[in-house]
Amino acid sequence: MGAMTYLRRYQTPLSVGLVVLLAALGFVALYHLLHDVHVRDIRAAFHALGPAALIPALLLTAISYVTLTFYDVLALRSIGRPLPYGTAALASFTSYTLSHNLGLSLLTGGSARYRIYSAAGLGVADVARVVAIAGATFWGGVLTLAAAMLVWRPETLSMGDVRLSAPALRAAGSLTLTAIIGLILYAGRQGRMLHFGRMSLPLPPASRIFCQIGIGVIDLAAASAALFVLVPGIGLHAWPAFFLGYALAIVAVLLTHVPGGVGVFELVMLAALPGVDRPQLVAALLAYRLVYYILPLLIAVGIIVAQEGWRWRQPLRRTLRGLQAVTTGLAPIMTAALVFLGGAILLVSGSLPAIPHRVATLNSVVPLPFLEASHMAGSLVGAALLILSAGLYRRLDGAFWLTRILLLAGAIFSLLKGLDYEEAAAMLLIAALLQWARPAFYRRTQLIADAFTPGWLATVAVVLGLCVWIGFFAYKHVEYQNDLWWHFAARADASRFLRASLAVAVLLIGIALWRLLRPAATIPALASNSAVPPEAALALAERTDANLAYIGDKRFLVSDGGTCCLMYQIRGHSWIVMGDPIGARSEWADLLWRLREQADATQGRLLLYQISQDMLPLAIELGLQIVKYGEEAHVDLAGFTLDGPDAKPLRYAERRAAREGASFEIIPAALLNQEMDRLAEISAHWLQAKGHKEKCFSVGRFDRAYMARFDCAVVRQEGRIVAFANIWAAADQSELSVDLMRHDDGAPYGTMDFLFIHLMLWGKAQGYRWFNLGLAPLSGLEARRLAPLWSKLGALLYQHGNALYGFEGLRAYKDKFGPEWEPRFVAGPQGLSFGRALLDLQALIAG
Repeated sequence: MGAMTYLRRYQTPLSVGLVVLLAALGFVALYHLLHDVHVRDIRAAFHALGPAALIPALLLTAISYVTLTFYDVLALRSIGRPLPYGTAALASFTSYTLSHNLGLSLLTGGSARYRIYSAAGLGVADVARVVAIAGATFWGGVLTLAAAMLVWRPETLSMGDVRLSAPALRAAGSLTLTAIIGLILYAGRQGRMLHFGRMSLPLPPASRIFCQIGIGVIDLAAASAALFVLVPGIGLHAWPAFFLGYALAIVAVLLTHVPGGVGVFELVMLAALPGVDRPQLVAALLAYRLVYYILPLLIAVGIIVAQEGWRWRQPLRRTLRGLQAVTTGLAPIMTAALVFLGGAILLVSGSLPAIPHRVATLNSVVPLPFLEASHMAGSLVGAALLILSAGLYRRLDGAFWLTRILLLAGAIFSLLKGLDYEEAAAMLLIAALLQWARPAFYRRTQLIADAFTPGWLATVAVVLGLCVWIGFFAYKHVEYQNDLWWHFAARADASRFLRASLAVAVLLIGIALWRLLRPAATIPALASNSAVPPEAALALAERTDANLAYIGDKRFLVSDGGTCCLMYQIRGHSWIVMGDPIGARSEWADLLWRLREQADATQGRLLLYQISQDMLPLAIELGLQIVKYGEEAHVDLAGFTLDGPDAKPLRYAERRAAREGASFEIIPAALLNQEMDRLAEISAHWLQAKGHKEKCFSVGRFDRAYMARFDCAVVRQEGRIVAFANIWAAADQSELSVDLMRHDDGAPYGTMDFLFIHLMLWGKAQGYRWFNLGLAPLSGLEARRLAPLWSKLGALLYQHGNALYGFEGLRAYKDKFGPEWEPRFVAGPQGLSFGRALLDLQALIAG
């Protein structure tokens, strides 16, 4: 048990460490596998690749990515939520280009899918189902095509010195194909439900399984063929072994979780094809990275950034408008990926030797110190871009400004260190795309505060490890000596690599230490907000819970005229609003949008708690997910009476308490201080008996200054107070309610019923319209098959959570007063952020 607890506690650093370790092992194995290969041979083989190989590779890449779009099209139809092809294709294309290049498919590709599909009306559960079905399509294609290759040419399969027998491989392929065919036949026309013990898995109809497998096969065949045509001197007879090696490489990438499969994919391919010339195969793998990975990423970024740029400007064409709704918010993700790639390019360039004739030309016009400084500066800029890409992902304006400067500097340093005009052009292109998407980076926060995720850190570590590996591989013929660090010459590439690597390491270690030692983040102070409730707004309050403003644990966003305000507080990254806005309804929308914009600008999430039906249209306009939280009981005081059969339990409780000496009294707020010590004693005893602590935010707490603001209803026994409840009253007498309700251990039976009954009769005599008995949490939720996930969870907790809270008992208690039940809602961000906001809410209430 201790080991499991340790693993859960340190899951994040252990996961990052494992990924980095696997990448390091891959780099070491790759280094030994290429021990006899020189960089100049790889460079010559790369330049030898001509149009006869590149054009077919480009065409096959296009076929693969077009086929990939049908993964999502088919998945959307399978879940009964078909969308236009353009939407599905854009989601598929952007998500796969991101996950192919960066790995971390849930963080990168999953985020892109969610943003597009949520804008199109799909919930997080639907997106998860699409991802799962797309994954099944991929694995169906892998298994089917690999099995077919084993049946066709099993004798060609080998992995280095390991060779597997052809009959055994053919038998394995035949069994796999038989199982796939059997599964299709078993599914039939209508599909079936597979049962594994207590678990069940829906099996789609045979026609759909066949389509999924067909799409997967076409995609994988085209993707692998795009690499196959780039390998010189390889014949069609080698295709089965080649594809099996390709499939193993993909599986290895998925199992190791190394970002982008860098090093792992290349290692498996080199091991699977021992008969292919190593420099030519490495050159083909590099070209494949460019054609199948980087080029589609550039196209995807161009599409998204163009759409995002037009969204913030007046579009020139109506045809662009259809995609603008679904691409909103994707520009930061795509540009972050592109900037990360730009940083990797600069680092890799700094690890490779410069082209001799370019250095000679540059050395004739640029002094050597400038060349040396530019080389180191280019590597530092590359490392900085890796860091800043995380800030762009979070839409930080500071990250945008600094990234733009560094991209321009990177272009200049690329020219000054070796006339690398290709890199300079890439940096300028990325800077132009970033500039076009400028309005998407609007969050004014600390530059890289809370910007990193464990996956991003692992990706940075893997890229830096790759660059160091490339450097040592490129200069393995150079014998290490201490004076290499201080060797300055036009052709001293190894020395420059060592110095640049050291500088990058110092930079990253410095950033890491700064982040670890920086002060903890504080809640932002906003000039437009107030810590004091506006009396003008409270005077217009229609609900008694507006008196929560006097507890002293909230902030207030006040309208310009002072006649309306929001009560809210910030917990973690959640901005939580308590109830409906208070005051003039004409100001509600403006206040909510202002708070929504403030929360978004500080990377926060907005949660509206216990709102009424009147707020639902505004919550929908704010783009929030709405979940029913419970129902609130309102007693019509005009019709409240103790007569009739329905009121028999109330009559019994009232008469019994009266026989035991209970009497009811209203103590005005002005005289309450005379009894405050007794009330404090009752409150302390009640909390101790219940095992509770004072709560905050959504309920009041016993505070003498707070209690002294209100009249108080008390129950006396022989002149001694045994129970109390402070009274909340609306200024227009529309509603009456109570906040704190506490009693002594020795109070008569039915004391609280006695208090409520007499308080309602008193309110009726005073002309109040309604008595608010408060909320019954989770009451009235439906757990139907098609109900939202949060509603199902709430209904389940309501039915089976009485041991924890007594949900049904609370509703039954209030029901005996004959109330009218009105629904109350929670509105918050879409997806998993909603759950995180609810956790922040509970922490806020618990104090």
